[in-house]
Amino acid sequence: MAIIGTVVHLQIQTSSLKKGVRPLRVYDPSPLLPVPRLRLAPEGAVGLAEDGSEQPDVHHAAHPHTKRARGREVSFGFTSHYGSMRERYGEKIRPGCAGENALLETGRAWRLDDFAAGLALRSARTGSLVRLAEVTVAAPCVEFSRFSLGDRHASSQELKPVLQFLDHGMRGFCCTPSAEGIVEIGDTLVTLDEP
Repeated sequence: MAIIGTVVHLQIQTSSLKKGVRPLRVYDPSPLLPVPRLRLAPEGAVGLAEDGSEQPDVHHAAHPHTKRARGREVSFGFTSHYGSMRERYGEKIRPGCAGENALLETGRAWRLDDFAAGLALRSARTGSLVRLAEVTVAAPCVEFSRFSLGDRHASSQELKPVLQFLDHGMRGFCCTPSAEGIVEIGDTLVTLDEP
């Protein structure tokens, strides 16, 4: 096993981050809710608050307005990628604003090919693993690209280089947990020896 990064932030999307109707739909990160722990399962992520309350992410099967799509139940991103996005698009690109469930501290950029051996989140307290299956790139959308540019009316021509830059995992990755498990700040994302 090799450590890819350490979990520094956890959050859920309480509702969709895309507001309005196309072509006027905009990206709004305000429904993001930081949580100290997540319960991951094949059905998606559930935020676990300090007071014991639970709230499913909008991509969880149990959310009343679920946006669940197979292979996109849980998402993760990297601080190094945010550094690159912020360098290009400015301070409005705050860590976590792309909506991933887990943000990991790491010093380099990652691509999907880097995860060919398989991935798991490892508990810092117990050493237990939550394997992550069906890892894919979180493809950038028009709305987040316009948000990144700071221009909600950016043309297709203006958006093309933004979409290209944010692709290939820059915006993050999606996956499906293979089993249920708890993730906390300080846990690590690791590669597995076997696929």
